[in-house]
Amino acid sequence: MQSKSKIFCVYLLIFSYIPLSAQIHISVPLENQVYYILEQAEMKGLCAPMSGIKPYTRSVVISAIKEILFSDSADKLKSVEREILEQYLNNFSKPKTGIDWQRGAYYGETTLGKSDALLSINMGVIADIEGSSGTYSSGDYYLGTEVWMGAYVNGDLGNNVSYDFSAEGGLIRAPRNKHPGRYNTYYEGFVDEFEENSEFENKKIITYSEPLTHFPYTYKKRWDSSVFFLSISELSDLAGFEAWPNGISGGYNLMSELTGSFFENKLIMRLGRLSHEWGSTSFGSSLAFNQMARPFLGVEAEFNPFSWFSIATLTGVLEYYNAEGIYESPKTSQNAFSITMLQFKYKNYLFLDFVDAAVWPKRFELGYMAPITNNFFYQNNSGKFDNMALTVSLKAQYPGLGNVWVSLFVDEMQLTSEMFELDRTMIAGQAGMSFPLPFLSFSSIKLSYTMINPYCYTHHRNYVPWYGDLRMEKAYTNNGVSLGYYLPPNSDEILVRFSTMPAKNINTHLQYQLIRHGADFGSSAVDGSNLLSELDPYDRNTNDVLKRFFLQDGAYQWMHIIKTGAEWKLPKTPVTLYGEAGTVISYFTNIDDGKANDGSPHDYSIIDTPEYPKSNGFIVTLGFRVFSR
Repeated sequence: MQSKSKIFCVYLLIFSYIPLSAQIHISVPLENQVYYILEQAEMKGLCAPMSGIKPYTRSVVISAIKEILFSDSADKLKSVEREILEQYLNNFSKPKTGIDWQRGAYYGETTLGKSDALLSINMGVIADIEGSSGTYSSGDYYLGTEVWMGAYVNGDLGNNVSYDFSAEGGLIRAPRNKHPGRYNTYYEGFVDEFEENSEFENKKIITYSEPLTHFPYTYKKRWDSSVFFLSISELSDLAGFEAWPNGISGGYNLMSELTGSFFENKLIMRLGRLSHEWGSTSFGSSLAFNQMARPFLGVEAEFNPFSWFSIATLTGVLEYYNAEGIYESPKTSQNAFSITMLQFKYKNYLFLDFVDAAVWPKRFELGYMAPITNNFFYQNNSGKFDNMALTVSLKAQYPGLGNVWVSLFVDEMQLTSEMFELDRTMIAGQAGMSFPLPFLSFSSIKLSYTMINPYCYTHHRNYVPWYGDLRMEKAYTNNGVSLGYYLPPNSDEILVRFSTMPAKNINTHLQYQLIRHGADFGSSAVDGSNLLSELDPYDRNTNDVLKRFFLQDGAYQWMHIIKTGAEWKLPKTPVTLYGEAGTVISYFTNIDDGKANDGSPHDYSIIDTPEYPKSNGFIVTLGFRVFSR
């Protein structure tokens, strides 16, 4: 047994000296399974606490993996876990020069003059092809597809700066249904008290179902800007800029970054268009800045001067949602986004986050860009034209046993005795726990409860001095998608997820969700249940219409979701197979007829009507990736 341990230690020492300089500071995509692995390692106490600011750079991931493999607790790793970590360390290490057919890439490097500064270039191609289907008890059947081909180029500019540019083109189809009727952005019967001022117009909007070939609230748009419908009769016929690929459509996406890392990763600076996840809570659970949000171009920095404290800041320009065309839609959606997070840690036991964020119509506003000021108080000095948000999260962890956390996102609220009955209490809350399973490799169970109040993440449109007679939209969204949690306003969720990596190249999961959401369509629609909702600016504390009684103030959809999925990297090939399958049991509840919005709660019961029908669905997704990054 001792000889085996010595051989393993020698192997690790040799492995640790593999050159790791290629593309060392570019970001690791949030879809990479390494984030789950590092979260499990931190929870087991195998590495120092990881930053709550994601994405990580490759150098950060490499350092964390090496720390796990060389830690005093490394003997607690199962053989499969060691193999998994070694595989990821190899994936992020310096490739061989020349063409590598396993990666579908070419790598080359040189040095600059006497400085010996490394200049490298890595060029490759990728493909991701997916088919999906949804079959429903109504007899309806839907097919969806995602066919993406892409290319990338990245490398290093010296020892501290790395670059990455990627482009993808694809054919997509994600059918969804239009809901009956139109939804009020305020509420049925709202009338502006000052009729000559159209600032608070009650707009009628069309709402849609979730994509019918994917599980509810899991579909992430992969295309940028708009899609281009393709005529079935003539594939070369482009139908122009459209908002959604209900039919076969073409699309593209462009991602890029220029990242510098200094003082052994204590200072990381980046200019890039990427997805983010900010927070010490379980990966994917952030209420303030979630990976399900659409990417946008921003300038960001993270500074970790001490093991117990870090600060991060980002300012970027948000993108519009093409609901009314490429010219009309962006007229009222000209926003920037600034966010700052302070993270405090006590060893590997306590984590405390403070997040300060603002969505603000674009102008040269130094206060929001500077992390040394507080956005909430700064707005009081500069004028109330913007949308402020605060988030506080606390996680307690005992290495080896697991962790528990609570998180509170505050969009708007006022401390009164009836605050929890008021629509203006625009908050989101979450409590959860996660614990490892010691008898399986990199396995865990996650349980969480999340509540999103009505109007949370929304904001009423109003005039701002520098945009004339245009009413600017300032919801906490980017390209029509929440920057925070993936659920819409007036929702809650119970989530139970089991995840495991039983073998070196396999990861799998089993998940149950109960999601309840206020209807944003039909005769019993509940105000404040859509990201386009707007809160009545008048008498918010006294208007009986603006009171919330979850499940007891209108129609609500209940969704029981059970699904399982897996991913398998075929050994000695560049191909990864993945799939997911499960069922969605959906039905509605409604209160007694004619008593909605009267300022009091009412009993509710399950209904089944043409407007709010029961439905059972079976959803399957199958796909494969070639030369994944």
